[in-house]
Amino acid sequence: MTDPASGPENVSEPILKVSNLTQRVNLGNDTLTILQGVSLEIKRGESVAIVGRSGSGKTTLLGLLAGLDTPSDGEVMLEGNPVSRLSEDERAALRARRVGFVFQSFQLLPSLTALENVMLPLELGDYPDAGRRAKELLERVGLGDRLRHTPRQLSGGEQQRVAIARAFASEPVILFADEPTGNLDNQTGQEIQDLLMALNQEQGTTLVMVTHDETLAARCERRLTLESGRLGKEQEAAA
Repeated sequence: MTDPASGPENVSEPILKVSNLTQRVNLGNDTLTILQGVSLEIKRGESVAIVGRSGSGKTTLLGLLAGLDTPSDGEVMLEGNPVSRLSEDERAALRARRVGFVFQSFQLLPSLTALENVMLPLELGDYPDAGRRAKELLERVGLGDRLRHTPRQLSGGEQQRVAIARAFASEPVILFADEPTGNLDNQTGQEIQDLLMALNQEQGTTLVMVTHDETLAARCERRLTLESGRLGKEQEAAA
């Protein structure tokens, strides 16, 4: 496996390459096919929206791309690492160094402050100066005056800002977001969109998002549509 802490030797190669990805689930005597023959490539620094109706397989695809699960068939390559063929420990090591996550439900630890939530992945990864890095990120997302607040003391939008700061803390090469504006009102959702796109540009982080938000999808460079577990015709972003 390529060292997860090091960058790829050839930056012109796709950061993410998926070949004939299929995911099936056994349901007693029946087999449910959630994804069927999905193939795609994503370039370094791109922003990509994955859209489709509920039940089309979007979240399942995102989990496979991120190495949270392994496919029934096919292969996922992240920076030359065969994610789908790595052990659970190897996938965890790769995610810790190279991958960030933003979830609809925020997934902050309720007993920790905003600062401690952002510091956690840095401390687990033995990053130097975790406190300084976490503070800088929280200031960048507009929460410099909320460092000592716990999640219950923060609004939904503020919690998502903490989650975004945490996701970018270890400077991931790719960030996966599952409905990042799904639990937010329109104005707050717009602010989170602006923040994600700005960080995508500033840090050059590849951004792959599952979303029902048409405005957010339109802001991405590419739009991939899942239809009953299959990849539909790709749409380029509007000029």
